[in-house]
Amino acid sequence: MSYRIGEAARRVGCKVETVRYYEQVGLLPEPARTEGNFRLYSEAHLEQLRFIRHCRSLNIPLEDIRNLLELKMRPSENCAEINELVDEHIRRVEEQMDLLVQLRQSLQELRDQCIGPEATGTCEIIRRLSNCKCHGEADSKV
Repeated sequence: MSYRIGEAARRVGCKVETVRYYEQVGLLPEPARTEGNFRLYSEAHLEQLRFIRHCRSLNIPLEDIRNLLELKMRPSENCAEINELVDEHIRRVEEQMDLLVQLRQSLQELRDQCIGPEATGTCEIIRRLSNCKCHGEADSKV
């Protein structure tokens, strides 16, 4: 069975632009075309789109998805490369989690500076954000 791009996108739960993008960056093979030059996606295309979307839902970078797709084509090979790729992604996620914990702590410290809900003429949070010394002259050029 073949599907035009709109139907293919609907079936996998994404936008038409997303399908085109994955095709453009080489994650999705080019589909057949009708005489009127409409794209026709097969069930194999939809399966690959679902695979890509699932990877993206896990925040796996496109280059890693490309590598996973290549490894998927060689099912008889050892899973070591796949394990390394996923382990590296886990490491990146853990780094992001550490950064988010630090961000939360900084925001909580900032929030704790509020004296109360009554307007006192100067909001301590705004004052501290305005007098921040952590971003030097080079950053203020933006």
